[in-house]
Amino acid sequence: MNIEWTSDLAIGVNEIDDQHKEIFRRFDRLLSACNEGKGNEEVLKLLLFLEEYVKEHFAAEEELQKRSNYPDYPAHKSQHVSFMANVDKLTRSFRDEGATLPLVIQTNRTLADWLIQHIKRVDTAFARYLREQ
Repeated sequence: MNIEWTSDLAIGVNEIDDQHKEIFRRFDRLLSACNEGKGNEEVLKLLLFLEEYVKEHFAAEEELQKRSNYPDYPAHKSQHVSFMANVDKLTRSFRDEGATLPLVIQTNRTLADWLIQHIKRVDTAFARYLREQ
């Protein structure tokens, strides 16, 4: 499994695009570590990073949405809350069971799939709204 930043994921807001790129870099570290058999060591680093950085990222996105009176803000925020619940669940699993192979795989799948789909559908819709304003 490989995820990487591509230009079709750009929403045209530099601050948000740069934050998305950083999240992708962190996932890449986990995927590289997995390929080297060191995923167990890297999964907690990713989860702890996500707990902090993604909160800041979501706050920046949501503030921009509120300032621009984005009509889909409540649904967008709801997706952010759901994502953070998934991160919290994965972090609890890590703390309870350690970095098991199933947890590393689940972290990769759950978070990477969500991230790509969220940017392509939800964040892109917000970017379209901003351009039309």
